[in-house]
Amino acid sequence: HNEAAVRALTTILTSAVKAVHQEEEQTLLREQRGCKALSCWKKLHDSNLLSLVERRMENPLEGPVSQAEQSSIQTDIYSMGRQLKQDLLFVVIVVKSCYPPQSNICQLYASLYHQTFSARLRKIADFGLEDKDATFLLRWVNEYYPGIFQKPELSSEIDCAALGKLLPKELLEPLEEQYLSKQKTDLSDYMNQVLQLEDRKWTSGEGAKREDGCYTSPLAYDIIQGINGMVKAAEKVTGNRQKAQTITHQLPGFMTKYKHLQSVLQVNKQISHIKASLCCVEQFRDVLLGKNHLFPHEVKEECLGLLMDIEQSAHSCLLIPIHKILKPQYKKLGTTDWLRKNGFEKLWRSLEVELLKFQDVPHLGRQELIGRLHQEVTEEYVRRLLRTDVKLKDREQQQRAYTIVTQNAESLNALFSRMGSKQDWLKEILIKIAEVLRLQDVPALQMHIASLGSAHPDLSEKHVVALLKLKTNISKMDRKKIITTLSDTLKETRAGGDARLFFSKVEIR
Repeated sequence: HNEAAVRALTTILTSAVKAVHQEEEQTLLREQRGCKALSCWKKLHDSNLLSLVERRMENPLEGPVSQAEQSSIQTDIYSMGRQLKQDLLFVVIVVKSCYPPQSNICQLYASLYHQTFSARLRKIADFGLEDKDATFLLRWVNEYYPGIFQKPELSSEIDCAALGKLLPKELLEPLEEQYLSKQKTDLSDYMNQVLQLEDRKWTSGEGAKREDGCYTSPLAYDIIQGINGMVKAAEKVTGNRQKAQTITHQLPGFMTKYKHLQSVLQVNKQISHIKASLCCVEQFRDVLLGKNHLFPHEVKEECLGLLMDIEQSAHSCLLIPIHKILKPQYKKLGTTDWLRKNGFEKLWRSLEVELLKFQDVPHLGRQELIGRLHQEVTEEYVRRLLRTDVKLKDREQQQRAYTIVTQNAESLNALFSRMGSKQDWLKEILIKIAEVLRLQDVPALQMHIASLGSAHPDLSEKHVVALLKLKTNISKMDRKKIITTLSDTLKETRAGGDARLFFSKVEIR
């Protein structure tokens, strides 16, 4: 900051550097002539620079603010780092102008400061450091120190990569293991606290909270925020994303405990908490699928499997009572009364009433829940139809059955779509089944059923036989022709099949 002192320094330094440079040129000429070399001022210059750097790093300036919260080790590291940064900026701004460009003086100074700082840190790393000191040292090695050389003034003059790491691998790895072990423990403790808080809510009789009329839980958000912050911090501290991701190895263990809690909630009929959990499942799934940088592949896959289990059991808990309510209406499907009076309307009305009970399920979970009910109701519809309680003796009855099934398919899809289901493909299954009831020509039936088998390769011969037996005017020989065509189609489809499965859940007695 003393301009006069800086001018005097640069004048003296420029003169000295010029003398050293002239001696180097003369030495080169004398060596070419075979004469004895002059005294080597260049070596003396470099030796003095190293001594200067060592003195400044041994007695660095104290920081401008109090470091009361830092340990003595952290204060020493911070002070040396601060001194290094200030001195290199001075070299680039002032000292560089005193040397010829080919001397690369900024890189020389940087290498001297680097080796001196590195030597000091090696001694510190040899101690058995406490967790906070180990973390502070790692941050300096992997984050703060490289950050110094990202300053525009320094990055244009100094090749940071050429300097290398401040600490060797044999000293870094134990520090990283110590740090990551502590982070894993901290994350596990944090997740357990969040889970215990959720557990205490229902045991104390507290229901799930509502937001915008829907049950919700902060559990997934709290866990996700914790993981996100800790993994990002670990990546900065270790300088390695893969190492940072290892702290999430605790997540499958947490998911297993969360799955157990959900089982307890289901046994105790804690419906509000079960509905809130569906939102948590979707939030966790979105993060696992959308934030790959946070999780190793094996952690992601294991957690997705556990979330699927949690979601399926929650769905079953919420949907089984509905199927019990709908059972009297299910029994009328595929019967003579259904064909004569179309007894579907009562089922539709009961469904609408039950679906309205899911308006308090968070949107993220409601779509999947209603979509599953949509599929299960469609499966039950087909199951009842294929029981062959009704016999379609002629074209007129078959046309009527086609009309009824088609109308039922449209009505079901309209209701479930209005309530949030995205399973439009279920309507097409019913319409294709209805088309089988309508068609009279055997070749047309062969093509149509082959097409149904291509779309749904879990369609079995038993399903087709049951469907064709509804049409009493189809002979046993014709049924065999149709089955043969289906078998050929399924062989080809299964060889490279990539279609929706449906019929495997429709059991045929």
